[in-house]
Amino acid sequence: MLSTYIGVTIAVVLTAGALYFFFLAQKEKSETTGFDPNRPVPSDAVLKRLLKTEEYFVVREGGTQPPFQNAFWENARTGIYVDVITGEPLFTSLDKYDSGIGMPSFSKPISKDLLVENLDTSHDMQRTEVRAKRSNAHLGHLYPDPKSSTGQCYAVNSAAFHFIPIEKMKDEGYEGFLSLLEKKPATP
Repeated sequence: MLSTYIGVTIAVVLTAGALYFFFLAQKEKSETTGFDPNRPVPSDAVLKRLLKTEEYFVVREGGTQPPFQNAFWENARTGIYVDVITGEPLFTSLDKYDSGIGMPSFSKPISKDLLVENLDTSHDMQRTEVRAKRSNAHLGHLYPDPKSSTGQCYAVNSAAFHFIPIEKMKDEGYEGFLSLLEKKPATP
């Protein structure tokens, strides 16, 4: 009789523990899935733990990835490019083009209000650095480019982004951004 009570008690404790960890995982998933403008930007100490070494090097230390040796330079899939820190959508595949420099290149961001442009005089050059406004992540640089439809090239580091393909946008909490990928008719 005593062994039955002990067995039932152990089963109840294990079930309660499993349910606790299940709901904890669901809460954590909801806290990190999609973009929530009210979710606080993690501290650098947390980012150092959460991000891959190369991602942290790029977004927090102003690093640059080698051309033609990064994840998204020749990605041709339809989707959105989101800030690796906050998940905020910054660029769409509709504005991506081949600039010939071996880096993901975009003619324009989703909104210029999402970015900050700073003068960068490092490496004996004068250029415009591009950062995500909300997270202050270093993304890359802005250059004039006659091949771009806007005359500008946002040359960014793959490590500063996660790519969300269109077929996963709804599942990953980006359903509200699907309209950004509707092809606009060409103006005559």
